[in-house]
Amino acid sequence: MIRHTFSPAMAASLLFAVAVTLAPTASIDAQTYWPGTHLDWERRDPAAAGFDPMRLADAVQAAIAAESDSPRDLSLNHDMTFGREPRGEAIGPFTVRAPQSGVIVHKGYIVAEWGDPEKVDNTFSVAKSFLSTTVGLAWDRGLIRSVDDRVRSYMPPIVLESGDGEPGDQDGRRPKLLFESDNNRKITWDHLLRQTSDWEGTLWGKPEWADRPDQDRSTWLTRPRVEPGTVYEYNDTRVNLLALAATSVWRQPLPKVLREHVMDPIGASPTWRWHGYENSWFTMDGNMVQAPSGGSHWGGGMLINAFDLARFGLLTMHKGMWNDQRIISEEWIDLSTTGGAVNEGYGFMNFMLNQNGARYSNAPDYTWTHSGAGSNLVYVDPANELVVVARWIRGNQFNEVLGLIFEAMGEMASTN
Repeated sequence: MIRHTFSPAMAASLLFAVAVTLAPTASIDAQTYWPGTHLDWERRDPAAAGFDPMRLADAVQAAIAAESDSPRDLSLNHDMTFGREPRGEAIGPFTVRAPQSGVIVHKGYIVAEWGDPEKVDNTFSVAKSFLSTTVGLAWDRGLIRSVDDRVRSYMPPIVLESGDGEPGDQDGRRPKLLFESDNNRKITWDHLLRQTSDWEGTLWGKPEWADRPDQDRSTWLTRPRVEPGTVYEYNDTRVNLLALAATSVWRQPLPKVLREHVMDPIGASPTWRWHGYENSWFTMDGNMVQAPSGGSHWGGGMLINAFDLARFGLLTMHKGMWNDQRIISEEWIDLSTTGGAVNEGYGFMNFMLNQNGARYSNAPDYTWTHSGAGSNLVYVDPANELVVVARWIRGNQFNEVLGLIFEAMGEMASTN
């Protein structure tokens, strides 16, 4: 099968309406197509799929024109942004990213692709959705009884580097219990998944106060804790804590769990890698294991291409089903796509919900987006059987791109 990838110059040309035809015209029945391996994913001519080719070309051109103006060298970009925070030095790998790239999938078929969708790059906080999925896999198997259980009941003592641990227990190389303080022992899996835990401590050399720190420096070590579950705070130290806790529950590396139970079954490529930090190693069952980065704030995390991101979006769109195989329970996806009491627009990390069009006014309010810095976006729309991956795009421009895609879909689009 011939596959075409479109450079920005090609996409911007007047011939794009022809170039976006990705395969010979073929009839499409109502049955959703399930792509095979990463080498076997059918393309469909946009017109045959019901799209207006010129309008779809406009959407692609708008995405390309909205490329992030941040440096493509992601290490340099880190130095210019999060690296300027206290203890913000990078401890995980960064790539030199591709240009603005993307994939549009409709009913399982690729109807458009542009940029360099095979390029493996950091995907930043989209890694959170892969992390929450491994927690869901544990929940499905009874390794976690309830998301309302306290994490303390599942965590063994872990030997961490000096400086890690809860306040008052950060010195010395000894087993640390990370959920022992009055506040931390109350934290549940749900609190960590919804970023409402207010966990206090240091992990992998990164204090929780150092991530997006308060401008008032006097509060960094003195702020009173709030009751877990009452305040939403986006914080990657706590996300990395969840990754460590999930690793401990599985008693095996999370990338192995993800590969065996998700990525191989959905036909993902062999090129994705889920990295930890250079110091996120600990001993488990006599072996050195690296806890992966759940948030990628200091490098590492999920390095992946756009096609594999689209497969993951399809999996969540179909409520955990892939062809006739149940990968994740529908109950877990329902929980993941239900907003929390504190932040109704945030499901389980990093399912960003579009309630009342709050994120994207041009999109239906039932949709969600796996979202990460860059911006890296995986838009999921079950009613329209639509998955859109847009990488390295200015986030505030994505709404326009979605609007143009819906214009290209015409009357077949559902926007309610």
